[in-house]
Amino acid sequence: MIPESLWSTEADAAQEQQAEPEPATELESHGHLESQAVDEAAQKVMDDVAPPVALAVSADEFSALEERVLRAVEMLKHERQARAAAEVRVAEAEECAAKAVEELSPLRTQLEQQTPLVEQLQSEIFSLRAERDTVRHRVERLLEQLDSLEI
Repeated sequence: MIPESLWSTEADAAQEQQAEPEPATELESHGHLESQAVDEAAQKVMDDVAPPVALAVSADEFSALEERVLRAVEMLKHERQARAAAEVRVAEAEECAAKAVEELSPLRTQLEQQTPLVEQLQSEIFSLRAERDTVRHRVERLLEQLDSLEI
């Protein structure tokens, strides 16, 4: 059984455990057994817990503790301010990212429109280079023929 007060003694708890339960029906008996098992487990936990002890604190220790608490409060205030500032920066960054996405949308559309033109121009450049190479070889053969006639 769990004592009503943390100040009750182990003898009080033992007396409560020794009290005999009243006879009950089968269903009530089952519920009582579960309740008794819970009470016993709670009593074991309470036995393991040391009883509260009055603490004697000197004035120096108390003032040191007070300073630590004040520092902790100041640190908490500082961290809250830092968090608020970080949240503002995150909101600004999200807004900037949204604007960048809006600006990129027309550029992406323009790029998609110009991609076929770029591919067409690349194929033209390739064919013109091939034609230039063919013309160069023909001119070289003609020059060779001219050189052979002058001899």
